[in-house]
Amino acid sequence: MSSRPAAGGGRWVEVDPARVARWVEGLTDRHGPPTTTVQGYGLLLAAPDGATAELHTPPGAPASADVPGFVAAAGAPRRLGLLLARKGAVAVGVADGPDLIVSKVDTRYVQGRTAAGGWSQQRFARRRDNQAKAALGDAAELAVRLLLPEAATLAALVCGGDRRAVDGVLADRRLAPLAALRADRLLDVPEPRHTVLVGAVAAARAVRILVRDPDRD
Repeated sequence: MSSRPAAGGGRWVEVDPARVARWVEGLTDRHGPPTTTVQGYGLLLAAPDGATAELHTPPGAPASADVPGFVAAAGAPRRLGLLLARKGAVAVGVADGPDLIVSKVDTRYVQGRTAAGGWSQQRFARRRDNQAKAALGDAAELAVRLLLPEAATLAALVCGGDRRAVDGVLADRRLAPLAALRADRLLDVPEPRHTVLVGAVAAARAVRILVRDPDRD
C-alpha cells in the first residue's frame, strides 16, 4: 500500500483490491462504523468521528452500491489495456487480471533541450520537434498493431507517463476505439521500460482511496 499527500488536504492511499475489505475493517476499528454513500467516483465512507474515505472505482470495474459489492468488483478479473509514453519511449500491454499477457516497449531518440542561442538553437528545436513527432508516430503504430485488435475485449485503457505524449498517440484517428476506453487515471511512471509496464498493471488495478482524518480541536 502506498500513500501520498492530497491537494486540498488528506492523503491518497493505493490499496491492492484483495486488501480493500481489510482496509475498511481497519477504518471501522479506528473511527467507528461508517455510513456508505454512492458517489460518481465510487463510494464515500463517513465515520461517526468525522473521518471520511473516498473509495474510487478502479478502471474497468462496474459501479457498486455497497462495500461488499465494491470489493468484489474491484477484485474481479478483467482485461485492461496499458499505454505508457514519455518523451521517445513507449510501452503498450494487455493485462488479464494481474497478469501481463501482451507487451512491447520501444524507444526512439529525442534530443534534449540545448542552451545554445540564435540560429543554432532554432535548428536544434526543429530537429527535436521532428524527432518527437516521429516518436509519437512510432508509438501510434505500436498501439495500432498490439492494442487495437484487443479493443473489443478491454474493460478500460489505462495510460501513464506524460499526458501530452499520451494525448499525441491517441490523437491518431485509427485509435478512436481505444481513446473511447481511456480511463481518467493517469499513472505516474518513469521512462517506460518492461519492468515499469509490469508494475503499471498493479497500479492500474489498485483502489485509490482519499482519506481525510477528523478535525481535532
